[in-house]
Amino acid sequence: MGEDIGKTVFGESDYDAFRARLRDETKTLKNWFDDRRFDEADRFTVGLEIEAWLVDENCLPAPHADEFIATANDERVVPELSKFNFELNADPQSLHGDCLGATHREIDALWSRCKRAGDTLNLKPLTTGMLPTVRDEMLQPAWMASANRYAALNNSLLRARESEPIHICIEGEDRLDYRCDHIMLEASCTSLQAHLKINQDDAARFYNASTIASAPLVAASANSPFLYGNSLWAETRIPAFEQSTRVHGFRDREGRDVLRVTLGTGYLRHSLLELFLENLSYPVLLPMLRDDTGDLPHVRLQNGTIWRWNRPIIGFDGDGNPHLRVEQRVMPSGPTVTDMVANLALYYGLALALGRADTPPEIETPFEDARTNFYACAQNGLAARVRWAGRDTDVRALLLDELLPAAKAALAAEGLDPASLDHYFDDVLVERIASGQTGAEWQRRYYRANGRNFQALTERYVEMQASGEPVHQWQI
Repeated sequence: MGEDIGKTVFGESDYDAFRARLRDETKTLKNWFDDRRFDEADRFTVGLEIEAWLVDENCLPAPHADEFIATANDERVVPELSKFNFELNADPQSLHGDCLGATHREIDALWSRCKRAGDTLNLKPLTTGMLPTVRDEMLQPAWMASANRYAALNNSLLRARESEPIHICIEGEDRLDYRCDHIMLEASCTSLQAHLKINQDDAARFYNASTIASAPLVAASANSPFLYGNSLWAETRIPAFEQSTRVHGFRDREGRDVLRVTLGTGYLRHSLLELFLENLSYPVLLPMLRDDTGDLPHVRLQNGTIWRWNRPIIGFDGDGNPHLRVEQRVMPSGPTVTDMVANLALYYGLALALGRADTPPEIETPFEDARTNFYACAQNGLAARVRWAGRDTDVRALLLDELLPAAKAALAAEGLDPASLDHYFDDVLVERIASGQTGAEWQRRYYRANGRNFQALTERYVEMQASGEPVHQWQI
């Protein structure tokens, strides 16, 4: 969610002043694109964020993130929206050589630090897309983290909705239908976010590739089947996050409301600038003014409150030079470090394979197909059918026959360690997808075998996560 802000309530003059600075900075950003200001590199740089939960001895959310983060005492462990969430940030890596192994070792070490901090406080850190034991009374403003930006975001979102309640309606095996007057449902949606630093000339291709890859990626990584005791989508995070931040904005070319959490309105034609121009059409939620505008703080703050499933990022290197990144946000947190590193490998490989394909895949797969595929895979996981390059197919067969080999080959061509690729692709991803046992499917199999005991389900999940075995090997 970024840095904190100074206040939680804003007047109309704050919004007017922010919009004026946003327009001015967007003009500056256009000049940066025209002048080719962004860093160019021969190799890709990657990074990640992992959102996680804190649970107590009963596997219920534990609102002690402040104490936990202080005990962990590591600048890579930071707060999130609620008092029972936290976030891990790994150091950037060059996408080459032992990148995947180094990433795994860093996350392992950081997670061990988190477990030791949890042991001190009688808490357990847990990575899962949605916690099966969370209840509506826990997702209330009283459980919101103390940082001003969260309260301000909640206030501004309701202001933009003219105090109209937020309507949550998700249909899967069960149906969830209720209304609320806050954004705390967002705190139930914890994710693995992958960052890919890209060059300006290639950015549109790689962004479009990330959009197309979102469907098979969410099918392969699904880990969020339950919310409030209801069996919903394989990746219930997708509709829950979209609906919990719904604000009346503008309509796309199909006449649909464009949400703040969205796959987008279409493919890019020329550059990432198109998305920052589109940002001007969204209502401002956090009109916090900055005196120094050299690093485009108003552009970046506005962009930080628009949670595209593939989000463009303007970052700055240590020497102050700007660079461009794609932040891929469709993957859930968990189940294990091995599973998450394999999911990262799949994303990076798909982005490179599709982004460098001789025929741009956005020509063969229209955006509306990519969008339909995405929601089908979020709802049905590996059982989804998709339309890919003009043909209908099972996403599981598509992954096994085409996408996994292409992604692995793209990373091999980039110079990644062959043994590491064999492990994460052949030993983890192929086995998971062939068996059909994603995190979501394991949870549903436990549910079918043992009934509606979500505490027992979560206790077993915690036990299996601690084993370190990838999810396709988990027993009920």
